[in-house]
Amino acid sequence: MDRRYGSDLMVDAIKACGFRYVALNPGSSFRGLHDSLVNYGGNVDPEMILVPHEKIAVGLAHGYAKASGEPMAVVLHDLVGLLQGTMGIYYAYIDRAPVVVLGGAGPMDQDRRRPNIDWIHSANVQGSAVRDYTKFDDQPFSVRAVPEVIARANRIAREHPAGPVYVALDAGLQEDELEGDEQLPDFSRLGVPSPIAPEPSALRRLAEALTEAERPVLVAGYAGRDPAAFDLLVELAELVGIGVVDTEWRHNFPNRHPLNVTGTDALDEADCVLFLDVKDFGKPTQRLDKVTRRITSRIAEGATVLDLGFNDLGISAWSHDFAQVHETDIQVTADTAVALPQLLDLCRELVASGGRDRGAWARRCTELHDATWRGWQEQADADRDLRPVATSRLASDVWEVIRHHDWVLTAGTANDWAKRLWDFDRGYRHPGRSLGTATQISISLGVALAHRDHGRLVVDLQPDGDLMFDPGALWVAAAHRIPMLAVMYNNRAYYNDWEHQERMARQRGTPMERAAIGMEIDGPAPDFAQVARGFGWYAEGPIDDPEEVQDAVRRAADIVASTGQPALVDVVCQYR
Repeated sequence: MDRRYGSDLMVDAIKACGFRYVALNPGSSFRGLHDSLVNYGGNVDPEMILVPHEKIAVGLAHGYAKASGEPMAVVLHDLVGLLQGTMGIYYAYIDRAPVVVLGGAGPMDQDRRRPNIDWIHSANVQGSAVRDYTKFDDQPFSVRAVPEVIARANRIAREHPAGPVYVALDAGLQEDELEGDEQLPDFSRLGVPSPIAPEPSALRRLAEALTEAERPVLVAGYAGRDPAAFDLLVELAELVGIGVVDTEWRHNFPNRHPLNVTGTDALDEADCVLFLDVKDFGKPTQRLDKVTRRITSRIAEGATVLDLGFNDLGISAWSHDFAQVHETDIQVTADTAVALPQLLDLCRELVASGGRDRGAWARRCTELHDATWRGWQEQADADRDLRPVATSRLASDVWEVIRHHDWVLTAGTANDWAKRLWDFDRGYRHPGRSLGTATQISISLGVALAHRDHGRLVVDLQPDGDLMFDPGALWVAAAHRIPMLAVMYNNRAYYNDWEHQERMARQRGTPMERAAIGMEIDGPAPDFAQVARGFGWYAEGPIDDPEEVQDAVRRAADIVASTGQPALVDVVCQYR
């Protein structure tokens, strides 16, 4: 035990980064690192989270980062483990989630490779597999270089716009005995640089245009990653009289606030639109004909368009996540965590000097907000007794249970019905919208892990199609005592794509009744409650009677809150 190995030095560097957790699925290419994490590092800071698949490991770290603002470490096995985790890494990149991915590699010294297995699992510069959608990758070729590379990777992942990084750690270097007393660099001097501040005169011009507008609307994207932004945006909106559209890439603004005009026609009436840390200007401001794929802008001709955010920083030359270019009148590059308080100060100064009547547009936004909310409630009331259960009824009955707890919603919103019926009154209530199928359950685990020590009831409105990809993820919550309430939003179909097939049928005149082929998750219908029980969860269902939903959810919530055991309620829902 007096001997030290390369993997011990790697653990020293990992600990110096301050990670609380490391997610992994075991692999021989990091057997040295694994041993050092457990024995040399004591499985503390970071604590190991065992998962059944590499994509789940990355997704869990993704969700943890969204909910906590801090990265987790992930370890992937050699080339094949990296390839299994690529989709998780790509979605972390798309969603600006800081994730530090480490990987076993090689050994790159070919004389030390086991026949066949080490050859087919090794690549020449492993990081090239994910280089187009990571912020940084490296593969140090000496053990002395490892701490500096890990420190740099950690810093780059955390710098905004944040994102995943990848470092390959040679298996031979992990297992070599250290010859000298290798020491770490001073990690306290290798921290994250200060965020990007706006150019003062440009920010003033933007503030002047915003306060001079008669009908301003603010579109919020990733600003809510900063916990302070939630209250700052409320103050800014009320001060200037701004309608707010929340894209929900992060939770930016209280949904029941009268100036929240998400889902209304306020954008069509606006004479000024401010994009606040938004990557994709088009999705919240364009109408799409889903059959012809034709788009039209909702921004009125002649409206002033303002932009405050990272703009072209961090754009990939490979992925088109930067979306369509939109014309702007004033564009200010800055981190909104710095710029938003400064913008608020400038607006206070400008509003105090007089100017337009700010009440008329605020009243109009309130009218639009109230009318839209009434419409949602009327639709929910009309569908309340449908069987199988209406999605609105599912959201409503879950709300009646969780509203009595300090709650958090993980990723999916049950086709937006949670945002239409619940009260998202705190910034931490929701880390941001879900991404694609095969991402939600793993991201939800990470969100639940981030809130585990806060005593909050973490709720996952879990689609059936998503869970079909990764049912083994349920084991992680039970094994690592991660409390979570999963309520299945189960329409027994990959319905998003079913809708596309229905559009094709209408457009081409093919039989509508054949649109379900290759879409239904039925015949047999999966018994998700039985699956969950097999992985150590409390579970009920399947339930298709709307009158049974609320009581089942309440029993499950009580189990989670009182024992910490994860619980699942499988609710069979309407297709639409």
